[in-house]
Amino acid sequence: MTKIHPTAIVDSKAKIETNVEIGPYSIIGPEVTVKESSLIKSNVVIMGSTVIGKQNIIYPFAVIGNPPQDLKFKGEKSDLIIGDNNTFREYVTINPGTKGGGLVTKIGNNCLLMIGVHIAHDCAIGDNVILANNVSLAGHVSIDDFAILGGLSGVHQFVRIGCHSMVGAMSGVDSDVIPYGSVVGNRANLSGLNIIGLKRRNFSRKIIHDLRKAYRLLFAPEGTIQERLADVSEEFGKNEPVMDIVNFIIGDTTRAICQPKNGSKSI
Repeated sequence: MTKIHPTAIVDSKAKIETNVEIGPYSIIGPEVTVKESSLIKSNVVIMGSTVIGKQNIIYPFAVIGNPPQDLKFKGEKSDLIIGDNNTFREYVTINPGTKGGGLVTKIGNNCLLMIGVHIAHDCAIGDNVILANNVSLAGHVSIDDFAILGGLSGVHQFVRIGCHSMVGAMSGVDSDVIPYGSVVGNRANLSGLNIIGLKRRNFSRKIIHDLRKAYRLLFAPEGTIQERLADVSEEFGKNEPVMDIVNFIIGDTTRAICQPKNGSKSI
């Protein structure tokens, strides 16, 4: 049974599915869809062409779907698509897409966005992603599954953050982060692999060992990056996590990737 508090303002054109609860003083716009069993607490604003998936929880003062903060945006119709089982804590803000990025912002399933997180236009967030308090993403950022970003981190526009990676708190990330990598600092450098995350997600010792060896080869001082990528592909071609890193790097050769600091013995 759907419950809408009498002080909430829900446009008659909004699509509200079964077992949705909308709290006091929340505002839901005419192009919004809220799917079943989602909980929208008090003082939430959801506007624009926004789809909220199933079983999401949205805490007070979150503002979702308002126009992008992009001077090139001229009011064209754009979308915000949110998956299932996500939690959006207080003061989260999320903008829909723009013409320059396909007119859509996407968030997957089972994500946690803590207090004050901002997701700008045209971002693409995977599944099981955690963004800690006050993380801020510029436009066109992509974050793959199981990545974690520490509190107060900022991510530059167009940056890619690979799966199972870790960004340390208060980092400024202006280059791509390899899958399974761990970065920290302003501007962020690779500090090694996200070993703790790999162990927590039950990656085998063999896979972790191979990832370590591949990491050392990829970031060795000898040879070119193309030569090192070829060597790693030849040795670990059947190791899916290692090839995740290789394919990530070659997937967009126009992008810089976070590197270890000079002389670093990390990993």
